[in-house]
Formats: sequence, C-alpha cells, structure tokens
Amino acid sequence: MIIVRSGGDIATGTIHRLHQSGYRVLVLECKMPTAIRRQVSFCEAVYQGRAEVEGVTCHKVDSIGEIQSVWDRNEVPLLVDPEGASISQLKPEAVIDGILAKRNLGTYRSMAPLTMALGPGFFAGKDVDYVIETNRGHRLGRIICEGPAMADTGTPGLVKGYGKERVIHAPADGVIHLVSDIGELVEKDQVMAWIGTVPVKATLTGILRGMIREGFQVRKGLKIADIDPRTEELENCWLISDKARCIAGSVLEVLLQNRIYPGNGIG
Repeated sequence: MIIVRSGGDIATGTIHRLHQSGYRVLVLECKMPTAIRRQVSFCEAVYQGRAEVEGVTCHKVDSIGEIQSVWDRNEVPLLVDPEGASISQLKPEAVIDGILAKRNLGTYRSMAPLTMALGPGFFAGKDVDYVIETNRGHRLGRIICEGPAMADTGTPGLVKGYGKERVIHAPADGVIHLVSDIGELVEKDQVMAWIGTVPVKATLTGILRGMIREGFQVRKGLKIADIDPRTEELENCWLISDKARCIAGSVLEVLLQNRIYPGNGIG
C-alpha cells in the first residue's frame, strides 16, 4: 500500500501514475480541500463522493474497512484524515506528502519504511527520506536524497510571456459566487466571480483552467483561479499537467529504486 497525503492536482498526477502502474494507492485528504484545478484533482471526491481524472476513478470512503472494496473495483480510495491518524494502523510501505503547503504539516520518516515529500518545507534525510523538486525549470522532478527543495518563488512558470498574471488571488474575505467556471474563455478585466460585493476580475484573456468551488468561504490572498493564455488549448483543463507528470515519474523511480514494486504483495 502507498499512501499519498493530498489529492490536489500535483498529487493527483502521482496518484494517477502509481495506480496505472499497478500500485494500491490510498489518498488521505482534509475536510475542505481548496483545489483550483478541480477537473484534475482527486480531492473533489471529498465533496462529490467520487472524482474521475483521465479514466481513473477515485471514491471517498468513510472508514478503513471500505478501502479494500474500492481497490477490488480497480479504483482509488480517498479517506478524510488530515492528521494521518490511520497511517499507523494501515502500515503502508510508503507515505508521500503531496500537500504542497511549503512547510511540513506533520509527515515524518517514522511513518513508513519509505517517505517522500513533494516540494519545499522538508529536509531529505531528516524529515523524510526523499524530497522531489517541484520548482519549474532545469531541476523540476529531481530526486533529493539530502537537503531541501528550492524555496518557493511565489511566481508561476511563464506561459506565452505571462507569469504572476495567470494566477488570481481573492481580493477580500467572504463567500465566493462564480460567474464563470473552468473551461470558459474570459476576457481581461471581465468579472469572473463575486466575493460579497467585491468583483473578481480576469487579469488576462484566456481559458479559465482553474477556479475554486462555488460557495467556498475564502480569505483575502487565497489562490482562487488560474487562467491559461493559450486559448487554443481548452483540453488542458481536463489533463494532468506536464509538471505533475514529471514529479510523478520521479516518485515512481524512488519506489522502484527501493524495491517497492506493484503486484508483489508489497505495493
């Protein structure tokens, strides 16, 4: 069994890859995940009961006893367990922290024979066995055996010359009400949502690739939307990103290096 903490879009890339490679994967999530790229995030199962990403279905379970039946259907179970309380009982071969909180929220080497973390906030060889680099660029996907990942830059990767403009943050506290949703074309300065009486405007023209759920209670500064300026690439809204796939490949490499194989009674 492989446990992945988080079902956000980056973690989902890893979950999808491991499932397709034959591993039995369990996702542990928080009670109210804030995924922006909801169409490619297994954590949506928390709200909907199930979520499908590129042909793989994830089902929310309410107890450890339900996990096996989901695996028997060749699907991925998700359990709401933000503290990871079930890990000691389940005794997985590996635990992967994919929360991407830029800090360690409670993943330790003692949790499993093999532990990994995606991105900054962890020290490989101390907090976990391995850290996978998540910063875009030449080091993306590098497997770090000792030390941390690169510090968070706070700036998204450039797409058609746009970086920070691609990501929209909440301009106020309150409940968000959507005017536009994932997959829609938005024009610069178009109102995409309202937080109370405060408008949320598009920062550029493009495809709305990510948007937080309708009715979510947001806080000022929270990332709530993602615009892709490549208007001809609508399909990207429903596809795992190149970044997530690269990271997933590195996670799979670490498992194989450590002789944790699918289908051998271990994975």
